[in-house]
Amino acid sequence: MLRFKKIGLIASLLGAFMLFSGTTTTASQAAATRQVTDLTGKKVTIPKKINRVADLWHANNQVVLLLGGQHKLVATTDTIKQMPWFVKVYPQISKVTSPFSGDDLQTEELLKVKPDVVLTSDPKQAEAATKAGIPSVNVMYQNFAGLKKSVKTTATVLGGSAPKVANTYVKQLDSNISYVKKHQKKNATKQKVLHIVNPTDLLKVDGTGTIVNEWIKLSGGQNAIKTKGNMIQVTAEQIVKANPDVIIVGSTSSKEALAALRKDSRFADLKAVKAGRVYGNPQGTFPWDRYSAEESLQVLWAAKKLNPSQFKQLNMTKKTQQFYQQYYNYDLSKADANRILAGEKPAK
Repeated sequence: MLRFKKIGLIASLLGAFMLFSGTTTTASQAAATRQVTDLTGKKVTIPKKINRVADLWHANNQVVLLLGGQHKLVATTDTIKQMPWFVKVYPQISKVTSPFSGDDLQTEELLKVKPDVVLTSDPKQAEAATKAGIPSVNVMYQNFAGLKKSVKTTATVLGGSAPKVANTYVKQLDSNISYVKKHQKKNATKQKVLHIVNPTDLLKVDGTGTIVNEWIKLSGGQNAIKTKGNMIQVTAEQIVKANPDVIIVGSTSSKEALAALRKDSRFADLKAVKAGRVYGNPQGTFPWDRYSAEESLQVLWAAKKLNPSQFKQLNMTKKTQQFYQQYYNYDLSKADANRILAGEKPAK
């Protein structure tokens, strides 16, 4: 009987030890992780310390650069590796793996670089990464409120000093928006602005309900196109009927944008074209017009283009130089700042 009591006691002690050990392991695992809420509202468990980041949304790579986390990038996209100003500011991006075959994510290639987390704008990419055992955070947005949230979420993922930089950036963005609102004349006629996506298809434009529409309104204008949507197809007749006061074209220079519209017989007589008020949208480490942290500068630039007399004191060259120094620790020359503002590539 004594023998069975001893065995029972040993079993009880062993069970208690296993239970204690299991609790300790669970607590240890919990201490090594944390939760973030992505922009879809999903709670994602990620490692407490993030050292290796796969950023599969080209636009968000710029946010990582802005937050000082570029050295953590172990996977990126071909698109960002081909952005001339990004490469100029951070040449090391050319050595970072792009785990894609065309537009398709190659999970095997992604796993080879052993990322701690994936940042993406694509739900399918997020699902594929999660199935492969990599926590995935969606940082996609469609307006200024989303931009601020996306920057802060990315900063939370990166950790370290990134959240402090994100807070500074958001305050500066809000300050720039307030500055533009304050210096606009009340009851001034709102100029009609047409935003064309790129010069290869002059009928692809940005309508209402977009971040483009938001900065047009903030800058004192109104969208010449009233149809809702991002990168939508319209007819030449719609553009002619709208007859915009200002035309802004993405992914090209001001010189090339004006030449393209003057050359097209359908648009040569538009008010904006005849007046020469056609501009290539600035392109920095990422194009300023959409999904860009440099959207903070876009609001100022657009306001000055729409109403130059009201923003005489606004020096966009200096503002651009200051931004690059503050956030990228990059000494941007005056000539290079002017190239960015004109939508031009770096000089060879």
